[in-house]
Amino acid sequence: MANTASAKKAVRVQARKTAVNKARRTMVRSHLRRVEDAITAGDKDAAQTAVKKAEPAMMRAVSKGVYHKNTAARKISRLNKRVKAMS
Repeated sequence: MANTASAKKAVRVQARKTAVNKARRTMVRSHLRRVEDAITAGDKDAAQTAVKKAEPAMMRAVSKGVYHKNTAARKISRLNKRVKAMS
């Protein structure tokens, strides 16, 4: 347990940041799930629009420190590859 005032404040700040990061991660996963659902359904137009919405959301999460840059680039690249293969 935190003993000093600064340690107690650090715990509060950490809890706040954890909640924000969790919300951001959930939002990104929702976008990725929409892309996956469109790919599974075979709807190329829906998949393309979902990827266009997912990419900025993913990069926003990168800029906020939720994901690593290379992780986001890899995920977006693989999604684009799968959408492009739908024809």
